[in-house]
Amino acid sequence: MSIVATVSISGFFHQIVEEAIRTRGVTVTAGATTYIVGLLADFARPDGRAEETMDRPLAFLLDEALHTAAPAERFERLRTLGDGVLYASGFFGDHFEARGVEQSYLIGIGKTAYGTASSMLLRGPAATDTKKEAAPDIFGELSDKFATLVTIIGEVADDTIAKGAAGSKGLLKLYERWLKTGSDKLAQALSSQGLVPTRGPKGVLQ
Repeated sequence: MSIVATVSISGFFHQIVEEAIRTRGVTVTAGATTYIVGLLADFARPDGRAEETMDRPLAFLLDEALHTAAPAERFERLRTLGDGVLYASGFFGDHFEARGVEQSYLIGIGKTAYGTASSMLLRGPAATDTKKEAAPDIFGELSDKFATLVTIIGEVADDTIAKGAAGSKGLLKLYERWLKTGSDKLAQALSSQGLVPTRGPKGVLQ
């Protein structure tokens, strides 16, 4: 059962991610796209990583990761931090905004985490010049395009919430996210439920 669920979740996110990339008109390699899909599928199964990213000061998490002595553990901490910031920024950007954390700060943390992880791979003992040229630098791409990828993840969040809206609580969640993002996709989802949001400083439902 778990294998079927994994394939289903990955397929679901792959379609949404590719659509968001196409809509935004940005270039993301197949390797980075696959990584993002895997990240979303992993976070669909709560294991506390997102909570840690949102509950602990990110500067502390980055400092701990950078100063971890064992290279393998340092790499894993950096990768996990980059993943957590990317996911949380896209899905829960309003949570950080409510705490007064600017998006540029989040992007800086994520870029540093992924960028350092990339450098570790490129400098590693097995990283010969031939391997460096042949292997795709996925973490380097994630670092370079972090701000764009936050936007992509945000669109995935909008799509996921729109497709999952059911009942009064689901509609309220949909409406509250639309108020914050003004997403056309969320507006269309509200309209499909018979609610017509109109644009304004605070938004209005009719």
